[in-house]
Amino acid sequence: MSQLLNRIGGVSCRRDLSASIVVFLIAIPLSLGIALATGAPLQAGLVSAVMGGIVAGLLGGAPLQVSGAATGLVVVTADLVQRYGWRTTCAITVLAGAAQLALGALRVARATLAISPAIVHGMLAGIGVVIAVGQLHVVLGDSPDSSVIDNIAALPTELSHPHPAALLVGAITVGVLAVWPWLPGRAGRIARAVPAALVAVVAATTVSAGMSLPRVDLPSWEFPALPGLPEGPVLGLVAAVLTVTLVASMESLLSAVAVDRLQTASPGQRPANRRAEDRRREDGRAENPSAEERGAVPDKRPVRLDRELFGQGAANLVSGLLGGLPIAGGAIRGSANVRAGAVTRRSTVLHGAWVALCAGLLAGVLELIPLAALAALVMVVGVKMVSFAHIKNVQRNREFPVYAATLGGVVLLGVLQGVAVGIVVAVFTALRRLTHTRITVVEEAGLHRVRVSGQLTFLAVPRLSRALAQLPAGASVVVELGGWFMDHAAYDALQSWAEGHRAHGGWVRLGGRSGRPIAEPASAHACRPWTPWRNHHCTRPAPAAVRSGGEQLPGGEQLLGGVSAFQRNTAPLVREELARLAREGQRPTQLFLTCADSRLVTSMITSSGPGDLFTVRNVGNLVPPPGGGPACDSVGAAIEYAVEVLKVGSITVCGHSGCGAMQALLGSAVPAPSAGEAPSGGETPSATQTPLARWLRHGRPSLARMERIGRLGRGEVALGNRPVADELERLALVNVVQQLDHLMSHGCVARRVAEGALVLHGMYFHVGEAQAYVLESGGSGRFSAVRPDHGATAAAACASSGASADTGGAGGMFQSRAEDRLRSGTGGGSRSGALGLM
Repeated sequence: MSQLLNRIGGVSCRRDLSASIVVFLIAIPLSLGIALATGAPLQAGLVSAVMGGIVAGLLGGAPLQVSGAATGLVVVTADLVQRYGWRTTCAITVLAGAAQLALGALRVARATLAISPAIVHGMLAGIGVVIAVGQLHVVLGDSPDSSVIDNIAALPTELSHPHPAALLVGAITVGVLAVWPWLPGRAGRIARAVPAALVAVVAATTVSAGMSLPRVDLPSWEFPALPGLPEGPVLGLVAAVLTVTLVASMESLLSAVAVDRLQTASPGQRPANRRAEDRRREDGRAENPSAEERGAVPDKRPVRLDRELFGQGAANLVSGLLGGLPIAGGAIRGSANVRAGAVTRRSTVLHGAWVALCAGLLAGVLELIPLAALAALVMVVGVKMVSFAHIKNVQRNREFPVYAATLGGVVLLGVLQGVAVGIVVAVFTALRRLTHTRITVVEEAGLHRVRVSGQLTFLAVPRLSRALAQLPAGASVVVELGGWFMDHAAYDALQSWAEGHRAHGGWVRLGGRSGRPIAEPASAHACRPWTPWRNHHCTRPAPAAVRSGGEQLPGGEQLLGGVSAFQRNTAPLVREELARLAREGQRPTQLFLTCADSRLVTSMITSSGPGDLFTVRNVGNLVPPPGGGPACDSVGAAIEYAVEVLKVGSITVCGHSGCGAMQALLGSAVPAPSAGEAPSGGETPSATQTPLARWLRHGRPSLARMERIGRLGRGEVALGNRPVADELERLALVNVVQQLDHLMSHGCVARRVAEGALVLHGMYFHVGEAQAYVLESGGSGRFSAVRPDHGATAAAACASSGASADTGGAGGMFQSRAEDRLRSGTGGGSRSGALGLM
């Protein structure tokens, strides 16, 4: 029971109660004014407010939207009342409600919003113009005509002979509505809590006391007569039902979306929540809000548009049966509900209950209101329907012709006809955008630039082909596509011309709006950083116009083309990182020693970036021991610099399959030194040997080691997932192990390893399989295949244990700092590269 009392008297209920009163005070004059503008009985406006609040409030899918007499249907309802009479208009409202129920059940509410916003806002603006012009006649003391053209034509006469009392009442109403939201100071902020519409009507009613003016006349309440059967042309009645259904549905759904956005962004919900949070913090219960405080949180569930359409249909059906006006959700009432602090749909339902009580108990008070005040109120609402913000928005999106055509069509022809005109103009505009393409050719310093403005479709292919055919053979051409759409015919024509132009020695670059190359079909090349030159189009020889001094570089065109592609595509991405490295200097964590073979791309197989690897490459990934002669000092100097100066924490020796150096060692006629001979460092190279032969002597210990393994059967190397393929692969594996031993013969390496500051790794890369293998720890000679998930596993293990890389090869070998900044998600872990050891 206590929980029930808390729920009834909780924060949310109090806020809903106060919000419902605010909306009720707005709904009363607005409903009476709309009924007056349509020519319907004034009580019909109150019936629609009650049914919109209670029925649509309970069944709708937008909890904080407030429904009532439809502002957007004023013109349509007025025409129906004049043409068919009030009872038939109620029947049309019932049929429109049934149509909305069917549409809601069919779940087509989202399709209703597919209509261009320019058409919807143009329709509402046209309705607003018709309302404002018609109600201006009432403010001037006359009655409006059914035609807006007649109303405009009669305005000069009305303005020259106005009704002074009605004009005074209307001017007071408009003045209060204009000034009230801008009252300054604290007193103004407090006063603005009272709705401007209520204040304006009360002020006008007070001033009009004692004046002879038409006033609200509410007949005694009785059970309404049932709607009459429609009489008239069937097509006209069907059009009337469709018009009411379309306009009411669009206005309701657009209002529901607007109220939902306002609810999401409304600052009015925050102060109370902050005060409740402050109270919880003071009471020491900041993390445990009470049930009462939890109930004060606004209903943030997403709007269910199909349910909202169903609720609107039910409200229209009941309103028509009880003699009410057509109903739609209104942005005026809905926004007031949100800003007043409404939390749940209770505020909407309570507002309907207050309207019913007021109509039954305070009818005498309502009959004091002058009709001129209500007309002025509705006139201001009509003026506000012509939103300059909407005009600015459609102008920015180049849809003002659609907006203007719809507005003019609604004013001159009617709502349904105006919407049809807007749809026709929208279709014409869309087709023009698809077909209007401008193609220009400009020559700039030997480079032909073809600019295509607009969408490139098959209709523009003939003009595009003519423009491209005028370009000289062998010219350098940049094609810039400025549109956002290109169909297959245009794409095929452009690609065919580009391939033919390149075949005749020309250079072509096809770019989109962002300046990047456009996508190629699946059958064409895939320009990736690791794609060989022979498959690249973007690294084809650069045109002579862009070469320094026009000098031709024999054999270097492809290289220069690749550098040009780097400057164009990659340099903008890495420039910031390289600038940082230039300022701070290099601080690599790895020394990577591998073969000079062109098939071995170290940055690709390690997923490393600038500044990560200090790389040494030579024929056969050999490490001459100290004292190997002056010609071998290059590798020793690199090792010393990496260990002593750069303080790397890891050295990796990487061999590979199909190594030419290993093949040369296997086919060499020079016998390998036996176990008792001096090591390679002690051998004296012959003066008659070639440089390559003198260099390969540092690999002969690897060959001798493999022969010893064959004789003794000990120290065999192996691959973890398959047998060793042949003697060439066995020698490449043995060579990795041997060169690690040579590394330990360097004093600086041995010292850092003993200190625990340096670890050594062996690695083998099979080119044909694109598979890396890592030498396991413990001296087993076994190379284990690196799996795709090793990087993530190693990173997770390192993060959980807080340990550094395992000296036995079980940690992550390459931890790429630059990769973290230049890539996303390619390494498998937050800081690990492509290679994680077992």
